[in-house]
Amino acid sequence: MGSVLTVSQFTPSKQVIAEAVGTLSFGGVVVMPTDSVYGIGCAATPHNPAHERIFEIKQRDRAQTLPWLVADFDDLTRYGADVTQEAIALAMAFWPGALTLVVRASDDVPEEYRGADGTIALRMPDSNLVRAIARGVGVPLATTSANTHGAAAATSGAGVEARIVAEADLTLADLTLDAGPAPLAIASTIVDVTGPHPRVLREGALDAARVLAAARS
Repeated sequence: MGSVLTVSQFTPSKQVIAEAVGTLSFGGVVVMPTDSVYGIGCAATPHNPAHERIFEIKQRDRAQTLPWLVADFDDLTRYGADVTQEAIALAMAFWPGALTLVVRASDDVPEEYRGADGTIALRMPDSNLVRAIARGVGVPLATTSANTHGAAAATSGAGVEARIVAEADLTLADLTLDAGPAPLAIASTIVDVTGPHPRVLREGALDAARVLAAARS
């Protein structure tokens, strides 16, 4: 059975980071806190079997894609293609934070992680823990909320469904990180920046009007 570790999102220990990096690097999945809600993720590497396992654990349609959690601002233009100035302005205004940007995927995004329309959703969370893990793995983390598809997202470690924890800890290759309550306790706001103007796909932790105003400034 995998491990459950108590962690801090903002002052994570090097030992916890190293254990999570090792888990992800060897094809495991990690249930982890973020600034918004709890997620379940894997290293966004080509042909990673953990990618498929996440869909099975979440009971989610494989036709959908997983957003990526990135470590640094430069990842927007590394994994996004033809990134607009409005997209850059939004990242500068709200990253790290609860803003997910849907961009056209660059050649650095493996085919299996792209949407049918050739896009990828990127977010830099306000979590020193998650960013350090992604930086340590060397690739973004393909992550979705840690709940059965259609159920409410978990906003604390204790709120993660027992089934999710059990299935994510079936082998020694997996890991669950518990940092208590998520600071925001609401999912990120998602904005499509692939068109001529930003378009809010989901209003979450960030007010839609505020986000659109920042894109125009």
